[in-house]
Amino acid sequence: MLERAIVIVMDSCGAGEAPDAPDYGDEGSDTLGHTAQAVGGLDLPNFQIAGLGNLHGNLLGVPAVESPTMGFGKLAEASAGKDSTTGHWEIAGVITEEADATFTDTGFPTALVEGIEEESGHKFFGNYAASGTVIIEDLGPRHIETGELILYTSADSVFQIAAHKDVVPLEELYRVCRIARKHCNDYRIGRIIARPFEGEPGAFRRTYERQDFALPPHASTMLDIAQEHGIPTLGIGKIEDLFTGRGLDRAVHTEGDTDGLEHTLRALEEMNRGLLMINLVDLDMVYGHRENPEGYAMGLGVIDGYLPRLTEALGPKDLLILAADHGNDPTDGSTDHTREYVPLLVAGLNAAGVDLGTRSTYADVAATVCDGLGIPSPSAGTSFLEDIT
Repeated sequence: MLERAIVIVMDSCGAGEAPDAPDYGDEGSDTLGHTAQAVGGLDLPNFQIAGLGNLHGNLLGVPAVESPTMGFGKLAEASAGKDSTTGHWEIAGVITEEADATFTDTGFPTALVEGIEEESGHKFFGNYAASGTVIIEDLGPRHIETGELILYTSADSVFQIAAHKDVVPLEELYRVCRIARKHCNDYRIGRIIARPFEGEPGAFRRTYERQDFALPPHASTMLDIAQEHGIPTLGIGKIEDLFTGRGLDRAVHTEGDTDGLEHTLRALEEMNRGLLMINLVDLDMVYGHRENPEGYAMGLGVIDGYLPRLTEALGPKDLLILAADHGNDPTDGSTDHTREYVPLLVAGLNAAGVDLGTRSTYADVAATVCDGLGIPSPSAGTSFLEDIT
């Protein structure tokens, strides 16, 4: 039986187009592969010996190795959609059958927006689909002048509210988002996202004080089940937001991937038993959404540099799983997520060198974690624990 299970979600680290990618307008997408091509080859020595090239098959600079140090495979998404919420929920054992509503073409309904304005006391403007960095550059000056809040969306089911910290204090922005969360429930909108920014016109910067106000999972996750059975649970990064705090004994918000990885290492020093779930957001937020393959390669390098420290921190009854929640190809001319396979890398027990194949759902992660911890599994997923013991 496991003492600790550590699940790290490398946000947006896609590993090639999924079979249903054309249904999402993502035919040919390949976050890892296209990033590697764009930068002339990735330099990821620790991911290489772990087996990243073995699972991808055509990764420039990261070839397959004969004896990987981790188990390797790919995960296909069974849920409808391609956003962080559905991806994380599925990793935790909950499949979303019906995608949340999107408003990419139309903007949000007038009645919804006016209801939030009336209760919050704030006016919105914008209300169209856009890149977050572009829209604050375009609309930031008017926001500073008038105090009106910037409202926008994307191809995901997100109601995003941006405000300059000197114009709208953080707690006030969060209050407006909580009000929006109530109003958006009837419209099946997955997340309300507070998008604080700072700086001067022409040099605005989004901050790590973002918060997501998500719908709660519609079934029990591995976090819920672990908590119910007395296993300590910890969420690092935006895990608390995506699961509405459910199933977590403790949560830590982070300021980038280095911070998140340092928190993970500290937690492994302090916790001798438990389930840890970590989100590393920079690949998605800082690089994928900004169509920056050079930055994406650098972000992968940050995680690569921590792999030896993470594996050295494992005990004989620990299991480390690295996966992702969706893709975000930084070369495809779009700032939206992409429907892709995601990597599966597993360290601990006897996982080294095991080819775990292509799994039909992310939920196999949750099934394996719960199997190892000796607790009931969520309703979805098939455990691969026997393959690595």
